[in-house]
Amino acid sequence: MLTYNAQTLAYIGDAVYELRVREHLLATGHSQAKNLHRAAIERTNAAAQQRALNRLYPLLTEAERDVVRRGRNAPLARKSRKEDLMTYKLATGLEALIGRLHLSGEQERLDELFDAIL
Repeated sequence: MLTYNAQTLAYIGDAVYELRVREHLLATGHSQAKNLHRAAIERTNAAAQQRALNRLYPLLTEAERDVVRRGRNAPLARKSRKEDLMTYKLATGLEALIGRLHLSGEQERLDELFDAIL
């Protein structure tokens, strides 16, 4: 696998996370676009991602925790307008992990982690 910096991993991880949440919402019977959007935002904002990371952390390998740390410590491309800095950084760490697993083709591991999140 090519080596990507933490910001790039978080960029793709954000998209994968959003898609997985949206697929989950559809699978659980949500069908109105307005309600889907609201439910997706509630599950994908920085605070929700920090809570998800807190649930996942005990399940992560040391290598996965290293990716989270890299993401958390990466320079921010922009500052969150709604969340405190640490919440935003932890969410970025989770996104970096999701991005790394996705890009390395570790779909089974992604499924395990999303089962724990959703």
